[in-house]
Amino acid sequence: MVIAMGICGSTQSVPRPDVPDAIKGPANEQVVLQVHATGSQIYVCKAGADGKFAWALKAPDAELHDSQGAVVGHHYAGPAWKLTDGSEVTGKAAAHADSLDADSIPWLLVSVTGHSGDGALSRVTSIQRIHTKGGQPPPGGCDESKQGSEVKSNYAADYYFFAPTSSGGSR
Repeated sequence: MVIAMGICGSTQSVPRPDVPDAIKGPANEQVVLQVHATGSQIYVCKAGADGKFAWALKAPDAELHDSQGAVVGHHYAGPAWKLTDGSEVTGKAAAHADSLDADSIPWLLVSVTGHSGDGALSRVTSIQRIHTKGGQPPPGGCDESKQGSEVKSNYAADYYFFAPTSSGGSR
């Protein structure tokens, strides 16, 4: 819990961010952690079901920072988020909303599909990715001659981690 308190800045709940309805966190959950991510979205050039080549997301690769800028975790393929306290979650996108910045990846609501370790993420059931900056694949340059090649697109985002309010006595 020390990491969560250090990231949130106190033992008080972090306020819910103002987001589009499509990606609001569940009403019976509260924000237990907020971090800022900086890193890359990694894309690979491959043929789609229609035979056309396009950049497809392979994985994120980002450091997670607390409100003072200290690295407190890592976001990577899965997608997964792992904190330095040893807690980790994996998830699957449940909903999205366009970023306010047209040149940036969408905002997401992610449903947690797996947990490991004890720590700040051990009760997390939902994650929001918001305030995205960058991260889009290149506009072109993916064709048969580039098949299998990878590119990294720099991005930044804020992640809000939600856990149920009913357990943990946080009322």
